[in-house]
Amino acid sequence: MSLDRKEKTDVFERALAAIPGGVNSPVRSWAAVGGHPRFVASAQGSRIVDTEGREYIDYVGSWGPMVLGHRHPSVVEALERALAGGTSFGAATEAEVDLAEMIIGLVPSIERVRLVNSGTEATMSALRVARAATGRDQIVKFAGCYHGHADAFLVKAGSGATTLGVPDSPGVPEAVGGLTRVADFNDLDSVEAVLGEDTAAVIVEPVAANMGVVPPQEGFLEGLIEAAHGCGALVIFDEVISGFRLSLAGYQGPAGLEPDLTCLGKIIGGGLPVGAYGGRAELMDLVAPSGPVYQAGTLSGNPLAVAAGLATLETLAKEDPYESLSRKGTALAAALQEGLGRRPGCVQGLGSLATLFFGPDRVDNYDDASKTDVKKYARFFSALLDQGIWVPPSQFEAWFVSAAHSDEDIARTAEAVGRALAAVD
Repeated sequence: MSLDRKEKTDVFERALAAIPGGVNSPVRSWAAVGGHPRFVASAQGSRIVDTEGREYIDYVGSWGPMVLGHRHPSVVEALERALAGGTSFGAATEAEVDLAEMIIGLVPSIERVRLVNSGTEATMSALRVARAATGRDQIVKFAGCYHGHADAFLVKAGSGATTLGVPDSPGVPEAVGGLTRVADFNDLDSVEAVLGEDTAAVIVEPVAANMGVVPPQEGFLEGLIEAAHGCGALVIFDEVISGFRLSLAGYQGPAGLEPDLTCLGKIIGGGLPVGAYGGRAELMDLVAPSGPVYQAGTLSGNPLAVAAGLATLETLAKEDPYESLSRKGTALAAALQEGLGRRPGCVQGLGSLATLFFGPDRVDNYDDASKTDVKKYARFFSALLDQGIWVPPSQFEAWFVSAAHSDEDIARTAEAVGRALAAVD
């Protein structure tokens, strides 16, 4: 049934009656920026169109997967070919092997990889492997880093939890939460203070991107790995966002770092639901059916997700857009900084990721991020939206630049940013 304009304007009311909060992921609700969310109808390249026919330059990019832009021809063609063969089989396919081999070939620290359905599945599964391998229960995470919504990770979590002001979630048993210790990002002293002989693993986003973009300080990740290994704990890199966005080997490749386990998602599915975790063979061979650590999924390695992911990685490998992505990301960050001028705040980014923080002149960790002016960001968000610029509806999220963004898109965004910042003063 087609919806007329009146029915379209009622869609959020219908959503509220059918879905908790009217959305299927909290940050989509726009609770942090006010007003009702606009519903997306379609997307192409760097643009999205809402159900009212309004077009926007998109800097959310489905929260990271659309590194090539929306509906890239190679991805669409791959999906059409896969769809002709079927949507799901509950059996092994050759394409799963192709994707696994490609990931292993691109990320030096990964010798075996298991495909799952989401980043949350990847992190919770990697944690299970780490606990099995070490025989320990305690883990260390960092305040403001988000690793999905598994119980163990909803302690001082970033992303939507920070956006909505609920970093700890009811429903998480005290006994489970008590197995998670929290350190401060970019603070090795805080890491060493919580590490112990009972620590199974330290999990970290090598580039924090769920409290806004917070790059690691020089030596932080190296020191973290040394400290963790020194007490017999494993290191898990959550590269769900940074994986294949900053380079074909994620953040760890160019940095020369080799975590014990790596979690991936987003880009490896080309916009379809996917996740993966991998690492050294002796660790991954603990996973069933090779070993005793159980993990399964009916739709893991779904043929459509695998096809889209393969097409995306193959296109990235062929076109190598990373220099261009970084150039455009730098241009966007410069535009944000120029617009900010002498106003309190800062702009932080890396490659094709960027965040404008209102308030602090530098953000190194969650405490710094929590001092930002979220009310001012909400006004800024609305002022940009009115000019056709779609940015994250949260101060604590990254802006994503894609290969489809043109220099003209960046220039138009720069003009809009200047007007938006003047309007919210």
